[in-house]
Amino acid sequence: MIIWIVIGCLAAALLAALGTAVYRTLKMPKKKAVYQAPPAGERAERYAEKLSRMVAFETVSVPDTNQRGKFLPFHELLAELFPLVHERLEKTEIDGNLLFWWKGKQSDRPLVLMSHQDVVPAEGVWDHEPFSGEIADGKVWGRGASDTKCSLMAFFQAAEELLQEGCVPEQDVYLSSSCTEEWAGDGCPKLVEELKRRGVHPFLVCDEGGGIITDPVGGIKGNFAMAGVFEKGKADVRLTARSTGGHASAPGKHTPVARLADFVWHFEHRNPFRRKMSPEVQALFEQLAPYAPFGMRLLFSNMWLFKPLLIKVLPMISAQAGAMLQTTIAFTRLSGSDAYNVLPQEAVLGANMRFIPHEGMEESLKKVEKAARKNKIEVEVFHAVDVSRSVDIHGPGFAMIRQAISDTFPGLETCPYVMTGATDARNYEAIADHVVRFAPVIYGPEQMKGMHGMNENIEISCLPGAVDFYRRLIAPPSGNREGTPAVSD
Repeated sequence: MIIWIVIGCLAAALLAALGTAVYRTLKMPKKKAVYQAPPAGERAERYAEKLSRMVAFETVSVPDTNQRGKFLPFHELLAELFPLVHERLEKTEIDGNLLFWWKGKQSDRPLVLMSHQDVVPAEGVWDHEPFSGEIADGKVWGRGASDTKCSLMAFFQAAEELLQEGCVPEQDVYLSSSCTEEWAGDGCPKLVEELKRRGVHPFLVCDEGGGIITDPVGGIKGNFAMAGVFEKGKADVRLTARSTGGHASAPGKHTPVARLADFVWHFEHRNPFRRKMSPEVQALFEQLAPYAPFGMRLLFSNMWLFKPLLIKVLPMISAQAGAMLQTTIAFTRLSGSDAYNVLPQEAVLGANMRFIPHEGMEESLKKVEKAARKNKIEVEVFHAVDVSRSVDIHGPGFAMIRQAISDTFPGLETCPYVMTGATDARNYEAIADHVVRFAPVIYGPEQMKGMHGMNENIEISCLPGAVDFYRRLIAPPSGNREGTPAVSD
């Protein structure tokens, strides 16, 4: 009898909680994402011409290679396109990497704007030649158009226009651009060391990473500003299983490939990495809730009840959402014997790992090493970097980004975003208070697909907004910082 009473009480409590959640959801005002870039006009076309010339200049970077000679001619193009920046700002060039200093009225809260010069190789057959910079169908086409010569053009153009207007920023402004970002090279670290030498302590750094993302989560439509607040750590791992080899006609137990297969099975079916929803991820879903269909709105707006359920099911619904909750391991390379009828003396498995703050690099790698020991597999770790520091989403740096977005893009919701990729921005965390990853351009499904893929492009209609965003960061409206958007097309 007591058991049934307890069960009845629990059921009543659950129904009451569910009823409260439904009531709260029904009372929540439903919102619709309304921001769209204005139609392209004269400004957009003018900016597109500059971006086109930058894209047409091939700047593919090669790992572990000093390519200063390749990037110096690109700097000459930048000087032609943005003459006032080069005449009036103090320029420092270090092995092809660029740093411009714009002296402001004060120097206690410097601003750093970042975007890299280099691009990844362009393979495959493209609809528009990858280094043509062709302008067609309302887009600039080519490698680097969206990643990230668009933002490089935009902040140089913003500075150019403000200089022409006689602007002196309230705070020092630095324009930072490495030529080794695509392979996590030493370009940005050299620029950071230069600022250290000068005793510069940036208040806010704004780099690429997030952006204005179209349809960021399945079921939620429209454009949203996704501002990256931290990067997951990463490492490449080589796993090697050895044996004496032999003929495939009489295989023994636990051959190298079989041991590697057991290792993969363990991580695919018995995932040892802990899932946890960080405050930043929770804030992301809560801010998206008013824009979601009722079912998703019910879950996202009632984390007090549904968070455990979401932690369990999100990885099944979306790989991107699941990656925000846990360390991941992706198996990317595999090699064994050169012949079908020969057991390999050595089989090698390659994996890429991305670490989450609640289970960082050291703890995550220990789980890999434990599973490897069980299967008599050797482990080698390369290019390991732990998770970056998170920006305080309630702090003044994030508030500055949010305000600039609100001023520039009316109706655009700003959400914190967890970056599963890597950027140069993490290098600035050693000297900066707030490091936010946000490129103020629209990345629709086509742009997301083209980034590091074929047919990379950017809509020219979003370029004026990108320039205006950087103008606002450099010279925000006076008073309470609330102002009307800059005049656009």
